[in-house]
Amino acid sequence: MAHFVENMAYVGKVPWHGLGNQLSENQPIEIWRKQAGLDWAIKESPVRYINEGCDRIGELLSFDKHKVLYRSDNLAPLSVVSDRYNVVQPEQILEFYRDLTEISGFQLETAGVLKGGRKIWALARTGQHGVIAGNDRTNAYVLLATACDGTLATTAQFTAVRVVCNNTLAVALDGRSEAIKVSHRSVFDSDAIKKRLGINISAWDDFMYRLKALSARRVNTSEAEQFVKNLFAPDTHVSTRESSRTSPGPTSSREPNARAIKRVLSLFEGKGRGSTLSSSQNTAYGLINAVTEFVDHEKRARSTDNRLDSAWFGLGADLKDKALDHAVKLIA
Repeated sequence: MAHFVENMAYVGKVPWHGLGNQLSENQPIEIWRKQAGLDWAIKESPVRYINEGCDRIGELLSFDKHKVLYRSDNLAPLSVVSDRYNVVQPEQILEFYRDLTEISGFQLETAGVLKGGRKIWALARTGQHGVIAGNDRTNAYVLLATACDGTLATTAQFTAVRVVCNNTLAVALDGRSEAIKVSHRSVFDSDAIKKRLGINISAWDDFMYRLKALSARRVNTSEAEQFVKNLFAPDTHVSTRESSRTSPGPTSSREPNARAIKRVLSLFEGKGRGSTLSSSQNTAYGLINAVTEFVDHEKRARSTDNRLDSAWFGLGADLKDKALDHAVKLIA
């Protein structure tokens, strides 16, 4: 089965997606660039094509106000974009973390390339963490990602990773994602992004407070079943991240995903990793963990790397966002 991952690297334990070259801790950015497959640049060229009809056959013509993006190392094409499109280079993704790792104590844990270079990311542990009942620990990370094919704005966001199961969840407060998105029509300014993201303890502390409240909210069997059924009801699969590039189609007639509902409930009821901890067993927090484990580890995908792409940037990420939003309503 073909993989979308061009290359990637990680430190520590094998990441939940099970992909990459292992590095020792505290490697310099230059080593990360090579081992993560980010040691190349995105080049630009005008769009040209050959006329094969009319009286001017063989004439070289141009597609005005557009350009081709391609890789400097293998010359592989990446996309055709507007001439107003501002490229974010692979090098810039890692350089974003240089002062954070060298001065602020962050630790790069994974970085890599998806879809032949059309999507690039890096993930670093901030050093912040929180512990809920039952010694259930969650660590804080900052994820930075970009794409050059129109599928993703350059995005920086806090991401929570639950240690016991490696489940990932984007940090959101009051129904609002903490992600900072920069359109490719704007110039990427890493210092401005860090300032807007507010790399400090306040957002993380607020998020952990919310998770602790969810872990204290008991749910019975009927509440759990209704929660999961609502989550997988028709229209919940339309990705806000992908809606701009997905053809509209009928969704009102679609039936809820019975297999997914059954599996998420099974994970919640004791089959999931960490589901029997006091923080999760029969709690609203346990419902979130069942959904995140399903998305990160079990949701059907063409390949493991396709699951990673969905869990962080696509339909899986949307499903996890929706689960958190629904769970928070239980403690409102």
